[in-house]
Amino acid sequence: MNSATPNASRIQGFSSHLRPLLLSSALLFSLGIFACKKPEESNRAAAEAPPAAPSVIAAGDTGTVHVEQPQQFSLVAASTRPSYTTLNVTGAVSPDVSRELPVLSLANGRVVALHVGLGDVVHKGQLIMEVQSPDIATAFANYLKAVSDERLTKVTVDRDKLLFDKGAISESQLQIAQNAEEDSLTALKATEQQLRILGVNKDHPGDTVPVYAPASGVIVAQNTTAAGAAGITYAGSAGSFTIADLSHVWVICDVYENDLATVHLGEAAQIHLSAYPDRVLTGTISDIGSILDPSIRTAKVRIQLPNPGNLLRVGMFATATFRGSNPVQRVVVPTSAVLHLHDIAFVFEPAETPGTFRQVSVKTGATLDGNMLEILSGLSAGQKVVANALELQNTAAQ
Repeated sequence: MNSATPNASRIQGFSSHLRPLLLSSALLFSLGIFACKKPEESNRAAAEAPPAAPSVIAAGDTGTVHVEQPQQFSLVAASTRPSYTTLNVTGAVSPDVSRELPVLSLANGRVVALHVGLGDVVHKGQLIMEVQSPDIATAFANYLKAVSDERLTKVTVDRDKLLFDKGAISESQLQIAQNAEEDSLTALKATEQQLRILGVNKDHPGDTVPVYAPASGVIVAQNTTAAGAAGITYAGSAGSFTIADLSHVWVICDVYENDLATVHLGEAAQIHLSAYPDRVLTGTISDIGSILDPSIRTAKVRIQLPNPGNLLRVGMFATATFRGSNPVQRVVVPTSAVLHLHDIAFVFEPAETPGTFRQVSVKTGATLDGNMLEILSGLSAGQKVVANALELQNTAAQ
């Protein structure tokens, strides 16, 4: 009993000393877990929070330039000038169909010789081709028969006149013979005319028919070849060739239906050609198509214009410019006052600070007479700008 009491006392004392240590350890463990969770919660909250507003950093004014001697740069005031709205459309050069003539062979047969080709310049009366035709034999046979019949009826009339003078026949019989002679003469003249139409010389007939150009011009269509068919019956009514007088031509353009109000019959149109960029021709609107193309919603507009020296070739691409009938006032400045940089046009106007000029972006239009340029937006009438923008830009960059 006595020996156990001291051991129990020692165990109780050890427990009393160990309890505070355990409490301290538990407290430290709890604090560690709390400390670990707090950063994770902070990171989660930061991720879920909305983004902060972007900060704005002030930059220098790149739209102004400064020069030491601003007085050397003269100023001009923007003015106004009446201008017409324009419409640019594309088209192509075509022959004037009223100046086209087909080359026809009235004799049906086979082409044995061609003397011209597509694109050649021909003159009236020039030999175009030769056609071998059975029509020649038929026509010449009819002619020979008509000559024989006329000779026979003439002999009969001469004989009946002699018999009538002798009282051997009546007057009615003489008249019958005379009528027969007149009929034979008519038939002879008809066969001679048929040979002339076919191009056959009755005194020197051949086995081919020569075909000549009915007018001077350029061959713009060819529908036959050597050994091909010729004639209205075999080749069709289109003819073997088509000759066009290109002293006047057409430019056929496609105009969208919402732009047709700009186009009027009888008004002038300027023609610009890709082949001759420095030349501007003037034509007249002669027709506006009554039927729209259902796929692209355009109407054909025809412009008629002279073609001196055959400058315009059939098939050439062209740009037609139509001008509106009612002028509008546009702001204009000298072309030197506008500076173009990277597809941006701008002018310089004086700023509040002496020696400082501000860039003003503008939208330009057409170039007018007198080296003036339309300003569609960005400037008002009376607003002063630098007369030579390039010189100012170069001086400021030095």
